[in-house]
Amino acid sequence: MDRLIKLLSQKAGNCLMGSLCKYLFICLLAWGLVSCNGELAKSTLSQERSDTPIMKQGKITEVSPPAVIQQLRVDLDSLYQPQVSIVTPQKDDILKDSTVSVGIEVRNFTIFRNEEFGLGPHLEMVVDNGIKRSIYSIKDPIVLENLAPGTHTLRVFAVAPWGESFKNVGSYAETTFHLYSKTGENAPDLKEPLLTFNQPQGAYSGEPVLLDFYLTNAPLHLVAGQSEEDTIENWRIKVTVNGEVFYLDRWDPIYLMGFSKGKNWIQLEYINEKGVAINNDFNNTVRVIDFQGSEDDSLSRLMRNEIPFVEARAIIDPNYQKPIPALEENQNVEPVESFDETITPETPEKEFSEPAGESPDEDTSKAQDSIEPAGESPDEDTSKAQDSIEPAGESPDEDTSKAQDSQKASSRLFFS
Repeated sequence: MDRLIKLLSQKAGNCLMGSLCKYLFICLLAWGLVSCNGELAKSTLSQERSDTPIMKQGKITEVSPPAVIQQLRVDLDSLYQPQVSIVTPQKDDILKDSTVSVGIEVRNFTIFRNEEFGLGPHLEMVVDNGIKRSIYSIKDPIVLENLAPGTHTLRVFAVAPWGESFKNVGSYAETTFHLYSKTGENAPDLKEPLLTFNQPQGAYSGEPVLLDFYLTNAPLHLVAGQSEEDTIENWRIKVTVNGEVFYLDRWDPIYLMGFSKGKNWIQLEYINEKGVAINNDFNNTVRVIDFQGSEDDSLSRLMRNEIPFVEARAIIDPNYQKPIPALEENQNVEPVESFDETITPETPEKEFSEPAGESPDEDTSKAQDSIEPAGESPDEDTSKAQDSIEPAGESPDEDTSKAQDSQKASSRLFFS
């Protein structure tokens, strides 16, 4: 009996310990899920491009991309996968002139500017960390003048007509060269993560305003987050707009509202998952833009969805022809005048030329002679013909008049 009680006590203890372990496991799992959800709520991490706003705080607010731009993106991605390369200067070239010619090659990408809207696919070029320069033609080398002696870094990347940078592999190129001698400035470590500030820059006439950047050597979030023991650091972009701070951890363009009229400043910083800055040249950049409110330039109209897609498609494809609506075709057709069927056309006075010196009566008489049988006179033949078609009691003159009327009626029916 004592053995049995002892055995039952052990089983009960095991069951109690098992239940307690299950309970603790469930609690830990629930806590982990809540913690994960809390982290995701703070983050905007996504490897897929999202058109859903992710930031609504303070005066600056993220909004969805304009509908016409979302439509144009689809066609743009199907048309182009840009491949950009810098031919000259080459990496680590040492040049002996402050004027430098830059040669660029582009494949799978058409650079042009639409005449009507003044927009089109193009390249952006940044020397060191200066203001970018838009390039719409590479037929001739791009000339850089008055460069200071020392080291310089050149970055070139393909962009959409409205400013978004392409994110496909090969759409970005960079090179570092030197004038007279090497120096330690403007020389980022090209093996480390590098942030290139793209938009916004310059003057803007309407909202939303595009915020866009290009990343080089940034690890995928999925790879960086596999293990806490690896040396691969996850990343985020710290964005400050007029003092308001928010963070991005997806590589997508976003659209912002809430800018003040006049000068506005935007700062982008590349940081790791712990909020520590990743030190590399150009990973901390500030730009000042001039915002002047709503105007009617093409870019502002595009951002406000005021240019229909059928017209806007001309800014991505130089061969695009706008379809002509059916109503416009009908409006251009001139109406055809109708003719009155009851109008009798005039019988030509002469159907053939007549010999000189002969009257129409003589000619008619000769024609009758040519078809009458021999031995019968014209008067006799005419009289017989009249007898065969005239009812009794009618004179030859009356019959001739009716025959003429019949011929005129036949003529009207034929030509009508």
